[in-house]
Amino acid sequence: MKKRTFLAAALAATMATGVAADGHEPTKVGFIYVGPIGDGGWTYEHHQGLLAVQEEFGDKVETMYQESVPEGADAERAMTQMALQGADIIFTTSFGYMDPTINVAEKFPDVKFEHATGYKRADNVSTYSARFYEGRAVQGHIAGKMTQSNKIGYIASFPIPEVIRGINASYLWAKKANPDVEMSVIWVYTWFDPAKEADAAKALIENGVDVVLQHTDSTAPQAAAAEAGGVVTFGQASDMSEYAPFPRVSSIIDNWAPYYIDRVRAVMDGTWESKDTWDGIAPGMVEIGEITDAVPADVKAEALALRDAIASGETHVFTGPLNKQDGSVWLADGETADDGALAGMDFYIEGLTGDIPN
Repeated sequence: MKKRTFLAAALAATMATGVAADGHEPTKVGFIYVGPIGDGGWTYEHHQGLLAVQEEFGDKVETMYQESVPEGADAERAMTQMALQGADIIFTTSFGYMDPTINVAEKFPDVKFEHATGYKRADNVSTYSARFYEGRAVQGHIAGKMTQSNKIGYIASFPIPEVIRGINASYLWAKKANPDVEMSVIWVYTWFDPAKEADAAKALIENGVDVVLQHTDSTAPQAAAAEAGGVVTFGQASDMSEYAPFPRVSSIIDNWAPYYIDRVRAVMDGTWESKDTWDGIAPGMVEIGEITDAVPADVKAEALALRDAIASGETHVFTGPLNKQDGSVWLADGETADDGALAGMDFYIEGLTGDIPN
């Protein structure tokens, strides 16, 4: 990841400055991003949420952001500077920002913090995430149906429960669609590094994989697949439509805008409270992007039916009988995984090969 120095922040700010038309000081809203706003994936969609806040509230808000902030001490400094600049609420949009968020929030008890994908809360810290694994189940079904080699690949970022859930969901539903499917996982230890992501995609393709899924944020795997030819991919976090209708045949779209608008409004009207939010397909936080005509009509219909069944609650992505990788029972027949088990998932399900890194 290209490191952006902290001093480069006059905080890349997009602002409606001064006093709002109603005579009140605007609510100051900050965002800390792990990647660049032009990554075409994760950070791009969070920034679309910022723009939606601007559109919704106009001069009643003043927004600021810093992009490409490494997870660690740099993040803590960036959050501190935003708080010192008078931010009323700060959204910290990557798992690795969890401890920095808690640390800074303790120093600024009057500032509201919202941490994406983490699990630590405080009186002035909320957490929010999306059930990405629901979308990955739909992708897995398409992957299982479309592979010709029966080999699908997954580019994984970091070995945290969110990513492990995605791998398991994708594999499970690919296997349901095609019992002969095998999945290979490559860990790249980054959220956004186009060179590493491209290398991972090429390595998978060279090993016979003809469907590539990703839990990384750039479009580099799409480009590698397009160059190779005949390899199916899926957009991650954003539509990545520049690679449609092929190799990108569908996508998971993270729709953060309604949440950001709701939480900023809560700060404005004094109703903000610390809480956990974990929404999926049904509330619209996870969307299934257009399934292109490169997908056979019957497969598209099946994928959309699965999406709708997950949304309605008729289908739970993880329903037994399911075993862990070592063959031990995880879920009995008809049993579904509860949120506690999903939130702490640290194992592969039966059939996946390889180890999860420490």
